Amino acid sequence: MSKTTKKVRDKWRTKEWYSVYTPAYFGEQNVAGIPCEDPKKLIGRVVETTLYDITNDFSHQSILKSHEYSTDYLRSLVRRGSTRVDGIFTGRTVDNYLTRVYIVGFSHGRINGSQEHGIRQVMGKIVAEKASKLTYSQLCHEMVLGKMGSDVYNEAKKVCPLRHIGVRKSKLISMPLTLEGAEPKQKAAPEIIAPAPEIVAVAPEPAA
Repeated sequence: MSKTTKKVRDKWRTKEWYSVYTPAYFGEQNVAGIPCEDPKKLIGRVVETTLYDITNDFSHQSILKSHEYSTDYLRSLVRRGSTRVDGIFTGRTVDNYLTRVYIVGFSHGRINGSQEHGIRQVMGKIVAEKASKLTYSQLCHEMVLGKMGSDVYNEAKKVCPLRHIGVRKSKLISMPLTLEGAEPKQKAAPEIIAPAPEIVAVAPEPAA
């Protein structure tokens, strides 16, 4: 008795390639291509890249995930006889984006508790000041390219000698549902904040 041969469908023939671009504040660079048969399935996908691919600057070749220092790079910052100081802060930008910022610092030699407290105060002060003055895209630009870490370092080094301070991670917590440029209604509606997916970005290794 003959058996019917089942045809194997080649799924790749139904797929098309879609280009992935960085946000406008990173120059709208084409950094990747994704094959997919349905554009709706592209929503929520995560693409990893290096900051070097975006800036073409060889000093930006470290890979960070979800705007997070790579494990190898963070481990390379640890020194015997040094104190690590971590700070986690939340700020709301002028365009109503709520973001969480993780800053890490490493001292030259051991420091005491009051010095650690002083460094964290500087971290929180800089994050609050920048969030209150910048849009989310501007804040993200400063976090990723090291400007925020540099500002914290220059202020915190007055507390004690420091070897490195940088934004090791950031996470978008919520974003406004109201679109920019939309006409306001006659009666102000209560503010609605929607949870946002974690944004993947890359950052340089900030200079100490």
